[in-house]
Amino acid sequence: MDGVPRVPEQRRPGSAKDEAEPAAALRFGVLGPVRAWRGEEQLPTGSPQQRALLAALLLREGRTATAAELIDALWGEEPPSQALAAVRTYASRLRKVLDPGVLVSESGGYAVRGLAEGALDLAAAQELASEAEKARSAGDLCHARDMLGRALALWDGEVLAGVPGPYAEAQRVRLEEWRLQLLESRLDMDLEQGCHAEAVSALTALTAEHPLRERLRELLMLALYRSGRQAEALAVYADTRRLLADELGVDPRPGLKELQQRILQADPALAEPSAPAAEPAAVPVRPAQLPATVPDFTGRATFVSELSEVLASAEGRVMAVSALAGIGGVGKTTLAVHVAHQARAAFPDGQLYVDLQGAGPRAAEPETVLGAFLRALGTADSAIPDSLQERAALYRSLLDGRRVLVLLDNARDAAQVRPLLPGTEGCAALVTSRVRMVDLAGAHLVDLDVMSPDEALSLFTKIVGEERVASEREAALDVVAACGFLPLAIRIAASRLAARRTWTVSVLAAKLADERRRLDELQAGDLAVKATFELGYGALDPAQARAFRLLGLADGPDISLAAAAAVLDLPPEDTEDLLEALVDTSLLESAAPGRYRYHDLVRLYARACAERDEWPPSERDAALSRLLDFYLATTALVYEIEHPGDRLTDDLEPTRYPGLSFSEATAALDWLYTEAGQLLACVRQAAGTERLPRAVDLLWAAKDLTESGANSHQYEMTARATCEATRAVGHERAEGRARTVLSDVLLVSGRIQPAEQEARVAMELAGSAQDATAVSWVANNRGLICLHEGRFAEGKVFFDQALEGLRAAGNRPFEATVLGNLSRAHLGMGNIVKAVEIAQRGLAVHTEIGRTVRLANGHFALGVALTRAGRYAEALSQFSDALGIFNDHRQRLWEGVTHFRIAEVHAADRRPSQAAQHAEQALALGCIGGDRMQGNVLTLLGRSLAALGQADRASACWREALNLFEQNGAAEANAVRALLSSAAVA
Repeated sequence: MDGVPRVPEQRRPGSAKDEAEPAAALRFGVLGPVRAWRGEEQLPTGSPQQRALLAALLLREGRTATAAELIDALWGEEPPSQALAAVRTYASRLRKVLDPGVLVSESGGYAVRGLAEGALDLAAAQELASEAEKARSAGDLCHARDMLGRALALWDGEVLAGVPGPYAEAQRVRLEEWRLQLLESRLDMDLEQGCHAEAVSALTALTAEHPLRERLRELLMLALYRSGRQAEALAVYADTRRLLADELGVDPRPGLKELQQRILQADPALAEPSAPAAEPAAVPVRPAQLPATVPDFTGRATFVSELSEVLASAEGRVMAVSALAGIGGVGKTTLAVHVAHQARAAFPDGQLYVDLQGAGPRAAEPETVLGAFLRALGTADSAIPDSLQERAALYRSLLDGRRVLVLLDNARDAAQVRPLLPGTEGCAALVTSRVRMVDLAGAHLVDLDVMSPDEALSLFTKIVGEERVASEREAALDVVAACGFLPLAIRIAASRLAARRTWTVSVLAAKLADERRRLDELQAGDLAVKATFELGYGALDPAQARAFRLLGLADGPDISLAAAAAVLDLPPEDTEDLLEALVDTSLLESAAPGRYRYHDLVRLYARACAERDEWPPSERDAALSRLLDFYLATTALVYEIEHPGDRLTDDLEPTRYPGLSFSEATAALDWLYTEAGQLLACVRQAAGTERLPRAVDLLWAAKDLTESGANSHQYEMTARATCEATRAVGHERAEGRARTVLSDVLLVSGRIQPAEQEARVAMELAGSAQDATAVSWVANNRGLICLHEGRFAEGKVFFDQALEGLRAAGNRPFEATVLGNLSRAHLGMGNIVKAVEIAQRGLAVHTEIGRTVRLANGHFALGVALTRAGRYAEALSQFSDALGIFNDHRQRLWEGVTHFRIAEVHAADRRPSQAAQHAEQALALGCIGGDRMQGNVLTLLGRSLAALGQADRASACWREALNLFEQNGAAEANAVRALLSSAAVA
């Protein structure tokens, strides 16, 4: 749609200087019930006819309405005999309520004058819509959307609700049409900004409410298509065509037909929003992510010329790719950044950069990198797809028609790089790696060797200074030769000399001449870099050297100051001083305030130093033990904050080193999600050590990570690794807990059979180890598995077992949660009254404890029971309470499954439009239960759409659900086949 819709048939109010002063405290509302306020006090507006008179005057925006016009507005063609007297009475009553001079008599009629700006909600909405139109014309879609959202928020139910008369009815129709136009415009902007997944839910409900409104159908088709749901998009068209033919005897308008054809042809232009920028700007986002080039770049003239020539050819080629290979420290990144800066003018649409961490143990995942690139290109987080394939497709679409340079630094292999290549004419990629990428099709390969002696000496001279080198040229040549002519080694040595004015070049050369301080074979692969790091390490004082060695032992992408203090067993202040000193020597990087990281090769070198120099050797294990203690103690505290009263933390392995404390729950959750990668790395690193039981408990205490949907894959891989590690050492208690955690993960993702296998083994191990806590947890898991498989009586047995153990342990919060699960078992057995009573008992315990995430579980369980009891209003209230708490605690998957349950209530209460809307929200968020639950959501969505007459889209949903059920061997597949068969017959 072009522009923002204006309110139909409205004129701006004129000014009347001779009227009363504005009554600033008065406010009026017509976009809902007709109401008046003085400040925050609501004023009485009288009978329906009196409100009709007030509405008629307000909607004239200061213009006078004659008595005849008012009579016609209130009663139409059949006014009562005393109509004029009634109008005068209503006007007199309103004058007594309103401020003096507001309702005035004039020329035998009446008018409302002197209102402050924005005193009428309709006028405020008009002003906001006008501002939105200006913002959209200027290309500022974010501001335009915000203004329209604020305008639409002023509606409060039906316009002029309960007001009689033909005038009010006409105004209701007019203003409702304007509201829909504004809503269509806002949704159109949503799609322009890539918010298609969120728009599907709203559009599904709106098309059900206004089935003949083709613009809404068109927007829904586009939103579904961009969400990867092509079959449903085409089904919407089929439903619309059939509905229009049945109801009106007409065909869809040309725009709708054209969209259908473009979807059938997979028109690439449909796959991306026309204005994907998420930030308010009149021009597309232009990333400029290149790191700063070094001012003393030296040599490499042949390579600079060669690479620049390849980049210059990008405009006429499908894609220009150059891959630089060489050992660590040879200057690949420096060369690539220098060439990229020289070529910036050829890529006016921006430059992207990422360190792929390919030399480390855990290289950057392509999907993670694509997420960062998409955000840099202006894509909203909500519009970024989940899968690698979808992210790569959107990335290529965004780059189509643009000239962008992509620098992929420190790549592991060609497989990591391929999804990150632009693939379109005009774009180019520079790749650096320690491996030669012969399998990267079409790439221009460059093998980067060490510097020539002249280049090495020139670099050294630029850093140290001509005066100091000129008199000691032979010593300088000795220095660069000792550095193996590696640029990184030369830069470190020269920087040390430049920072020490009392040293001569000969002093530095003499230090490097000691072969005990550098490696004998500088050309031994990656180990060649160690010689350069030896220079910096040797210059550290003992405390700095110890910090350098020990911090390198910890896995993980980076480390916080508090965690580093635990590794070093020092106060945070002293730790920060040491870390900042290491940053000054370039042996450590400051990733962000309070966070530090090693270059991947420096980390390897630090570990080699720890193995060689740390004494006694047991200090290495002690450092990692302190780190694990820190993470376990802090994570346990976060668990206690999130689950007050839960006794799990009482039964975790003891720790000697303390953790952090938090003043509020939000800070605790922030810490957990920020440190997730480091926590899980710490758990994995404990395999094969005495730390393993504590590591398993750390994983267990951090279980909220997987239920929130955050780090789910990494958490699962860590759980599997701990299962194997504990089995290998024969630690029954730890293995039982590890398998309990793994069964949790599998349950959350809906993989019921593997979850049951793990739970059976966990139960046996926990029983053998007399681990009562794990027995109770795994009994609950087995009960949940039984619920999924329809074995309700058996599930009740397991829940009873769990309750017995929890009561013995005094774990009331978890006991209340299991009561909610037991309620579902009774529902399955047909004991609905009993189920409601048990769920109420569980909720009562949760309520007594306070507003925790478990309280949401209690509301959720009671909502499920009340739904089965047919008490739909009460069920919706419970689910609404649960939804708010899940949102506060960042439990996205639980939010999704709650929306599904709300959809079930609406479907049972024959409100298919609302059911479809909440089912769409469940799909957008994801649900506990993985693919199987997604299949259930799609099945319910299909039923709701079928009830709304959208048969083709319903069938598309059912086919997708059937595919998911068949992939997982779910019994629900039979019911969906029956639905599809019935639809085919119909």
